[in-house]
Amino acid sequence: MPVVHRLATRGDLPHIVDIYNSTIPSRMATADTEPVSVESRLRWFEEHSPNLRPLRVVEDDGRVVAWLSFSSFYGRPAYSKTAELSVYVRKELRKRGFGSYLLAQALAHAPALKVDTLLGFIFRHNEPILALFQRFGFSRWGELPKVAALDGVERDLIILGRRV
Repeated sequence: MPVVHRLATRGDLPHIVDIYNSTIPSRMATADTEPVSVESRLRWFEEHSPNLRPLRVVEDDGRVVAWLSFSSFYGRPAYSKTAELSVYVRKELRKRGFGSYLLAQALAHAPALKVDTLLGFIFRHNEPILALFQRFGFSRWGELPKVAALDGVERDLIILGRRV
C-alpha cells in the first residue's frame, strides 16, 4: 500500500498519543516527562480544525507512522497568521523521509490556511530536528536558554521560523 497523508480523525488519537509518548524517554522532543493519556489530549485534538489549524497523519501500509500539527501561536488575534509546527515520527521509522514529507506538505498548505509565518520550538540538543527544519528554510529566530529541566539537566529551547 502507498503512503497516505490525510487529516487526522478522532480514531487516530491513540496512535498519535502512542507516537508522542514514545519520544518522552529520549528527552529530545518534548518537555513532558511522563506519558500522556488519550483522554488528556482530547481537548488538544479538538482545538485543531481542517481549515485553520489542521492535524495530519501519515499512514504507511495502513498504519499511522507520523503526524504533524499546526497550533496557534500565543492565542492573540494579531498572531492569527502565525502557526507553530510539531512533527513526530515513530521511532523505528525515523530517517525514512516521513518528517520531510510532512514539512513539505505543511509549507505547501500554509497559504490556504492563511498562515504566512511558521515556527518550530526545538530543544538545542535535538540536532536532527533542528537540521530537518533548517533544510526546509527555517532559520534561528530566538533562543530561550535553560528554560527546561529534564532529569536535572537544564535545556535550551531554540525558536526557528520561516515566512511562507
